[in-house]
Amino acid sequence: MLRRFEDFVTGITVCYKYIQRIKSLEMTEFGLKGTHVMCLYFLHHHVEGLTAAQLCQLCAEDKAAISRTLAALQEKGFIVTGEKKYRAALRLTEAGEAVAQRVDALIERWVDCGGDGLTDEERAVFYSALDHIAENLRNELK
Repeated sequence: MLRRFEDFVTGITVCYKYIQRIKSLEMTEFGLKGTHVMCLYFLHHHVEGLTAAQLCQLCAEDKAAISRTLAALQEKGFIVTGEKKYRAALRLTEAGEAVAQRVDALIERWVDCGGDGLTDEERAVFYSALDHIAENLRNELK
């Protein structure tokens, strides 16, 4: 049991550190930080727009972190808000969409790299198991 714990925590931690490093390296070209990646990604894939609360949930980040990220993205001209300020839908600008498309290409490249050598079946089993573990932990902490 302890070996399983060590393997799980070490594997997740190593992957997380590489993900953070990749985000950081790739975002410097755009004058952004790694924390901006997920907001750009989700806004790009939700053209109808998302609220800050929705981004908190999708990005698994707290309100303060999302607020700082959105302020930076807005300052750089990558996002705009709707007419109303409270619960306004946020959308990418033309400049934000251009950056998000490049971010998507980088994500695709790194996902392909990370999964290199896995069959579709192995990949499906891995993600299913990871979702199951996350759900079990989430339920235990409710």
